[in-house]
Amino acid sequence: MLYKKKYKGLTLVELMVSISIMLIAMEGFTLLFLKSWDTNKFILEEGIASSSASHSTNKIIKELRSIRQADDGDFPIESGSDFDLKVYLDIDRDGVTERVHYFLDLATDQLKMGVTNPTSTTPVSYPAGDDTVTVLANYVVNESTNPVFFYYNKNYPGDTVNNPLKSPFTLSDVRLIRVHLLINIDPVHAPNNVNIESFVDLRNLKTYE
Repeated sequence: MLYKKKYKGLTLVELMVSISIMLIAMEGFTLLFLKSWDTNKFILEEGIASSSASHSTNKIIKELRSIRQADDGDFPIESGSDFDLKVYLDIDRDGVTERVHYFLDLATDQLKMGVTNPTSTTPVSYPAGDDTVTVLANYVVNESTNPVFFYYNKNYPGDTVNNPLKSPFTLSDVRLIRVHLLINIDPVHAPNNVNIESFVDLRNLKTYE
């Protein structure tokens, strides 16, 4: 006598439950992937921005070491404040002393550099505005309590009472400058800033003592 095997399949309810579990698992995996992607993307972009800012800081430090008297006879430092610094140096090494303007554009969170050439007429003078402006670093989030530029006299670090110099200060007292950048591509979601800073000894100013 032959017996027929009975094959039992999934009921409609069991099938719907299985599909629901699968969809939930897929959604969870997708969310995990997207979260991981966003995190890695942020780390990459923050790293690129920080590297660019570090390179720009080193560039500024190197340039400030070569400041010199302007072609019209002005002091090597024209002006200095928390977010703005104007100096004279031969930035393109053509034998002509340009006025170089480093400043933080608070509207765009960009550290910029303006360069102005002296006039070719006699007597030599420098126009009021910047001839050219380039962006040195993006995502710079320094605020009023975190200056970009700090200024120190020749007695630093022995004299910590008068250093850094308080504004307004005498430009001829400056012998050391600290450049300090805080970088953050998304301050709302990532409150921890990347801190970049370096000091430069203005050696050429010793001749004015």
